Amino acid sequence: QVQLVESGGGLVQAGGSLRLSCAASGRSFSTSAVGWFRQAPGKEREFVAAVSWSGKNTDYADSVKGRFTISRDNAKNTVFLQMNNLKPEDTAVYHCAATGSFGSYSRLPNYYDYWGQGTQVTVSS
Repeated sequence: QVQLVESGGGLVQAGGSLRLSCAASGRSFSTSAVGWFRQAPGKEREFVAAVSWSGKNTDYADSVKGRFTISRDNAKNTVFLQMNNLKPEDTAVYHCAATGSFGSYSRLPNYYDYWGQGTQVTVSS
């Protein structure tokens, strides 16, 4: 089992930055692909970014490409989401999710086996 805990959310003005962290415990997730998803009130959960277990491959939603960067530090069992030039439409609860060992990353939530509780990101205009 892997337990995921997100942190780093908060309130920021448009144009600002936040860095989200997803820390894993229970077992190493160095062989798990990890994705970030977000869900705004009244909307479906949507894909934001993902990184392969090696960290060599990444994927981004078009809406965040060029503004967000996903990375991982397997030695620290942590995945990061650096969010720059934030916009009000980025306001949502952000969740990280991990696959089983050597799983492939995906834009589909069903591919992921483990989920964190989420961290709130609010961007004011």
